[in-house]
Amino acid sequence: MYIVIVGGGKVGEYLATVLLQSGNDVAVIDENLQTADRLSVTLQGRYLVIHGDGCDSKYQEDAGIRKADIFVATTGQDDDNLVSCEIAQRVFNVPRCIARVNSPKNLRIFREVGIECVSSTTLIANLIEEEALLGSVSIASSLSHGNVMLSEIAVPRMKYHSNDEGIAVEDIPLPQGSLIAAVSTPDDVMVAVPGTLLYPGDKAIVVADSDIVDEVRMVFKTL
Repeated sequence: MYIVIVGGGKVGEYLATVLLQSGNDVAVIDENLQTADRLSVTLQGRYLVIHGDGCDSKYQEDAGIRKADIFVATTGQDDDNLVSCEIAQRVFNVPRCIARVNSPKNLRIFREVGIECVSSTTLIANLIEEEALLGSVSIASSLSHGNVMLSEIAVPRMKYHSNDEGIAVEDIPLPQGSLIAAVSTPDDVMVAVPGTLLYPGDKAIVVADSDIVDEVRMVFKTL
């Protein structure tokens, strides 16, 4: 997979590190020269660091946005994250755009324009602290802070899908306000991307608004 990340702060660097360790190709855009220089030295794997404004289509194009499978905006400014995702989605037709949302009250705006979003104030910092996606053997069954919950949901034997062929994460009809962030198998924990398959016995690490977690669990029971 080729992933473009706008924002090279703690969140962006963390995501880049996880994705590179999983064997993906990553490009990071940051307008702070010192941050860009630091990332160009500290990251390991197949990566590209661009010094520039992620809200400028020129720098997105320099980062290889036309071949990107996923675009992620992780800056500390919601308006920058919204604009950069809109450009990636509408100008360059990136199939999946995900944004860090610093103010939970802005979640609705991102969802209305079709951008997947996570409220960093209630979740991302905890993901960093727990290093949940860096391969820890056991992930807490649920981690709730504020209005967002991180839940580990076991995939049951499926009635309407092939248990041998599995089901792709994008084919699971999750309600609005939820997404599968990672998949835990008996051997590994991996970031969920389009095409990632789930099989009975796997565990989906789901990010969801706390008031719809039960609805998400019911979706898995009816696969």
